Amino acid sequence: MRVVIAPDCFGGTLTAREVAGAVAAGWHRAAPDDELRLRPLADGGPGFVDVLHTVLGGALRTTTVTGPLGTPVEATWLEHDGTAYLESAQACGLHLIPADRRPATAETATTAGVGELLNAARGASTIVVGLGGSGTTDGGEGMRRTADPVTARLVAASDVENPLLGPHGAARAFGPQKGASPEAVERLEARLAAMAELAGVRDLPGAGAAGGLGAGLMALGATVVSGAGLVRELTGLDAALDHADLVVTGEGSFDWQSLRGKLVTAVARGAAERGVPCLVLAGQVTVGRREAAAVGVQDSYAVAEHAGSVERSLADPAGTLADLAAHVARQWSHPRPS
Repeated sequence: MRVVIAPDCFGGTLTAREVAGAVAAGWHRAAPDDELRLRPLADGGPGFVDVLHTVLGGALRTTTVTGPLGTPVEATWLEHDGTAYLESAQACGLHLIPADRRPATAETATTAGVGELLNAARGASTIVVGLGGSGTTDGGEGMRRTADPVTARLVAASDVENPLLGPHGAARAFGPQKGASPEAVERLEARLAAMAELAGVRDLPGAGAAGGLGAGLMALGATVVSGAGLVRELTGLDAALDHADLVVTGEGSFDWQSLRGKLVTAVARGAAERGVPCLVLAGQVTVGRREAAAVGVQDSYAVAEHAGSVERSLADPAGTLADLAAHVARQWSHPRPS
């Protein structure tokens, strides 16, 4: 049986490559005769540069930029064949803000470092900015203040399709997970709505990505593309899917956000186009079967549930994921038709 393993990272615990390796190890334990093809992926958020460097090669560059709290951080970007690939999370990611400080910084965290990354990559003919995993909700204001005029073709590789404002917008949908209180969420919503330079793009898909950084990049002339779709194309995932009997994808949390342009959706759609079943292995699962089936997911499995608790799964992320993969392989692996 030919199995394509194409996961995203498990945020804060395992990179996409580590996830793919753990799933492969567990699967091989239960089904040693299966042919496994590993395609670790990213959707624009954390791991975007790492995944593309693994596939494309090119030169990694490291730049010191302003982090979300105003202190210096190191950000790595990729230069390949005239294109620069930047990862906004390396400059303004939620992982750069200690959990106990997030409530106090939800309204002040800045995207200034993303503008500095754009400046560092100004020699490229095309600049692709991966969006996702941000700790900011400033509409890209910090980026616009620090960025020099951009002459390169600018592409925003978004991890979600959310607009800037409203119940599914940057503040109300994502503010709470960045530490914003209900009152802070409403102040952020009002602030984003008052940004006149974003008026023409606020309702466009992807404008709400990375705390409104998507809208900020659109205001600079960026074209928005699906980050998951871009990585799917650059990593040759479609060619692997053409020969697959089963596809396994995954991410840290398979939830409502997953259904709005996240990587698992892109993988599942690619599998569905070929009539191949797709499974999701995730740290936690809150998407119902009907919702999952609507985007092409045959079944989904939670590491936390299989391990017995979230605490147990986090104590050994790779080990518990491998155990779950072995369990799933016993259910799904079968000899390839002759």
